[in-house]
Amino acid sequence: MAEMDQTVQMLKELTDANGIPGNEKEAREVMKKHISSYADEITYDHLGSLIAKKTGKANGPRIMIAGHLDEIGFMITNIDDKGFLKFETVGGWWSQVMLAQRVNIMTRKGNIVGVIGSKPPHILPADQRKKAVEIKDMFIDIGASSKEEAESFGVRPGDSVVPICDFTVMNNEKLMMAKAWDNRIGCAIAIEVLKRLKDEDHANEVFGVGAVQEEVGLRGAKTASHKITPDIGFAVDVGIAGDTPGVSDNDATAEIGKGPQVLVFDRSMVSHKGLRDFVTDIADEHNIPFQYEAMSGGGTDAGSIHLSGDGVPSLAVTVPTRYIHTHAAILHRDDFEHAVQLIVEVTKKLDADTVRSITFDS
Repeated sequence: MAEMDQTVQMLKELTDANGIPGNEKEAREVMKKHISSYADEITYDHLGSLIAKKTGKANGPRIMIAGHLDEIGFMITNIDDKGFLKFETVGGWWSQVMLAQRVNIMTRKGNIVGVIGSKPPHILPADQRKKAVEIKDMFIDIGASSKEEAESFGVRPGDSVVPICDFTVMNNEKLMMAKAWDNRIGCAIAIEVLKRLKDEDHANEVFGVGAVQEEVGLRGAKTASHKITPDIGFAVDVGIAGDTPGVSDNDATAEIGKGPQVLVFDRSMVSHKGLRDFVTDIADEHNIPFQYEAMSGGGTDAGSIHLSGDGVPSLAVTVPTRYIHTHAAILHRDDFEHAVQLIVEVTKKLDADTVRSITFDS
């Protein structure tokens, strides 16, 4: 790719930004930069979620489209006498994907590179060698020789730690690898939806949201929903791709490049029947490919949105992604484009009568 197109440049800036739950500022600034020119106003909840409002018809139905700004990461909890850092996971990590990975520690003096280490296998008993190392036995090595030296680098308990993986367009240019697709791709969808609605007539008020603290319990979506009081809610997030070796159809069925997923069920929400039918009918009408998805574990910000106020008909639309909750995930640009197209077409149809019929007739 000789020159990055604007969309790819936006995706690079969003994913290269660092932001774990409770410290989303870098990602929020990037989202603000890219969404500002398509919004009538930008506000924030008091936890730091970004809310970009675009009015099609004043006092029309309030449509919330929420990505989340945070990515899974770690937090420094302690510095030992030899300068090694102990940490807590912030969000869901699988110990198998962590060892020997490079990380950035975000200190007040700037980022410091470290690596996640553990006791080497050569000195472990044979039975332990076969087991995954527990996260509690890992540490981060920043090349400090003592606690004092680590502190002189600016490291303190509470500092955020973020994986290192530069945004990469792969040889098949439709495929892109990055950290934090979960869930900067949702933020990108919210930005792009507002962009495409810029000169469109629509009979509602649209809120593109970058919610904070999703990975630790869908928290920012709760406070943002309280502020917005939406009539319809969409969470835009990543979903599981099942198209890699060893994954059976019983585990996951979605393939990257075959369209966004309409999430019918997860641990945080049973999707709203009326909204689900409305969205899939519009996808069929516009020949937008999509895939159904059900997840027995995990949830999305729709889990918080649908329980806000008096209840909000909500749905999660996700982009199938390989290797989520690791340092390096892969998704397909077509799925991003189709997710945007679907949300745009749906939003254009959500006038007051339609929202009423979805809410009370289903």
